[in-house]
Amino acid sequence: MAKSALITGVTGQDGSYLAEHLLSLGYRVWGLTRGQANPRKDRVSRLIPDLRFVDGDLMDQGSLVSALNAVQPDEVYNLGAISFVPMSWQQPELVTEVNGTGVLRMLEAIRIVSGLSKPSASGVVAGQIRFYQASSSEMFGMVTRTPQNETTSFHPRSPYGVVKTYGHYMTRNYRESYGMYAVSGILFNHESPRRGPEFVTRKISLAAARIKLGLQERLRLGNLDAVRDWGFAGDYVRAMHLMLQQGRPEDYVVGTGQMHSVRDAARIAFDGVGLNWEDYVVVDPGLVRPAEVETLCADSSSARKHLDWEPTVDFTELMRMMVESDLRQTRLLREHGAELSGARW
Repeated sequence: MAKSALITGVTGQDGSYLAEHLLSLGYRVWGLTRGQANPRKDRVSRLIPDLRFVDGDLMDQGSLVSALNAVQPDEVYNLGAISFVPMSWQQPELVTEVNGTGVLRMLEAIRIVSGLSKPSASGVVAGQIRFYQASSSEMFGMVTRTPQNETTSFHPRSPYGVVKTYGHYMTRNYRESYGMYAVSGILFNHESPRRGPEFVTRKISLAAARIKLGLQERLRLGNLDAVRDWGFAGDYVRAMHLMLQQGRPEDYVVGTGQMHSVRDAARIAFDGVGLNWEDYVVVDPGLVRPAEVETLCADSSSARKHLDWEPTVDFTELMRMMVESDLRQTRLLREHGAELSGARW
């Protein structure tokens, strides 16, 4: 019988790639969404026709229990979150409720539906729902060593990072306390043409396309020297799935092990459309974070060894992929206008 999976955040970048991947493996896949009138739900429905939906909300414990009872999933992937880090300074309470307490609510819902009423002293309880939590490299923050692996200490530098750390430890606690198969993937930055335009890589690729087509004059960026380990989201969802297929639950760091700066991203993107980035990029101090995370780089040797996982897309390929996609979409929007606006990522 085919396995079934429930994905929160299915209308986002990671959720959509994960849904496609699981469907390709023969899964029945449900996405958790709030209500019927949801443009993002309509968009992902057109992209992934075989995806099913169930109502639920990470802010509502009862709705999560109802969704689990309706779907009876073998696996739950908790990708639902407010993932734009700067917003965590603007609305820290909301981000805490969704990204932090939302994890606890889902863990509790799984515990209730799985009948795990007592702590387990004998390890993982067989035949229960397996849970994946989307942790983040932002938890490392002010790093104590580079590269970072599963034993590196956390020192988050944003409300987002603090809340993700809470969700990470809560997942570990339920694993150790109730014998739940619950794991966290500490994923480093991962991008794609489906990334929201507020994120720096997509902001850069979209601006390069618009400037090339004469629709924009300048691109304003913050800290050009900030360095990240950027990979392709389609690669990273494979690691999520692999984490839930192992004999024992373990947390894994997932990344490329290669560092690039925001300046590198701008150079590659503008090179891709035949322009010199320095002619168009303006540094805006107002876009610099209150507390910057300067250097993040993954040591994913454990994932490579135990999950047999490897990234397939390098950073240059990734940025060019995003620019080419934005060129196509921007040309279509210019030609067809509002007719296609709802179909964009």
